[in-house]
Amino acid sequence: MTYDGRLLTGVSVFMAVVEAGTMTRAAEALGMTQSGVGRSIQRLEARIGIRLLDRTTRTLRLTDEGRRFWERVGPHLDGIEEAALDAAGATEKVRGRLRVNVDPFFSRLVLARELAGFLDQHPDLRLELIMRDHIGDLVADAFDMALRFGEPPVAGFTNRKMLETRILTVASPGYLEKHGKPEHPRDLINHTCIDYQDPTTGRAFEWEFRRGSEIFPIRQSARLMVSDVETMIGACREGAGIAQIMELGSQHIMESGKLVEIFPDWPDETFPLYAIFPSRRHRAAKVRVFTDFCSGLLGRAD
Repeated sequence: MTYDGRLLTGVSVFMAVVEAGTMTRAAEALGMTQSGVGRSIQRLEARIGIRLLDRTTRTLRLTDEGRRFWERVGPHLDGIEEAALDAAGATEKVRGRLRVNVDPFFSRLVLARELAGFLDQHPDLRLELIMRDHIGDLVADAFDMALRFGEPPVAGFTNRKMLETRILTVASPGYLEKHGKPEHPRDLINHTCIDYQDPTTGRAFEWEFRRGSEIFPIRQSARLMVSDVETMIGACREGAGIAQIMELGSQHIMESGKLVEIFPDWPDETFPLYAIFPSRRHRAAKVRVFTDFCSGLLGRAD
C-alpha cells in the first residue's frame, strides 16, 4: 500500500465524519459536498480493506473495526494538528465546535449562569451542551467530552474527577413536626422516603450511610420515585417524605430552613462528578479550557 497525501486526506475526512456525527455536517465543516465526503470514505475503505462505517439513509454508525481505527489514528492526527498550530504560533487557539454530553442538573445548577462569560472569552468557539440522562456512546454520538455524576465507565474512556459532593438526607420542618425526627438511619424504615431513579438502571439509587469506616445500608420505604432532581427537592420541601440530595447546589435551600439535614453525624457518603473523554491521548485546546472552566466554577460552588 502506498501512503500518500490522498490517504491522509481520506483519514481526515473520516475523522471529521465521526466528530460531526453525520456526513452532511462533516461536508459543511470541510467545505465539501456530501457526495464528495461519501466518495472519500469509500476510497479510504477500499485502500485499507475494511468497512469503517455502517451507513443507511438515516443513520451512520462506526463498525467495530472503524472504532478501533478511530482510536488508533486520532492521537496521531491530533499530534499533526498541534504541530501545525505550533508552527503557526497558535497552539492554544480555542476554536471550532465543542460538543459536550452534560448532566441536566449540573448544567442548570452550575453552568447556565456562567456561559456568557466563557463564550465572550472564546469568540471562535461554538459550544453545544446536550443534556442526557446517561453517557451513552461518546464516539458514535460525536461528543468531545461528557460531564456526569457517578462512577464513570471503565472501558474505552479516560476521565478526570472534578468533585466529590456530600450526600445529605433531608426533610421539611413540616414533615418532621408531623412524623417525628429519626434518630438513626435504621429508623427510616418507619418513615416515607422519596426515591431518585438511577438513569443507567431504571431502578432507585440505594441508600447508604457512612461515618468513617462504618457503613450502614438501608432499604428505605418509598411511595414516590422521580427522575428529576428539582421535582424531588420540591416534593420533599412540601412534606412528601425524606430525600437524599447532593450538597452541591443545595446551600441556599438549607440555609433558608426549608429543608433540614437529619443525620449530620453521618457525613461521609459522597457522590463524584467526572469529566469523561474518548480514549484519545491528546485533547484539543477547546476541551482543555472548558474542563478547566468547569473546574473553576466547582471550586466556587463547592
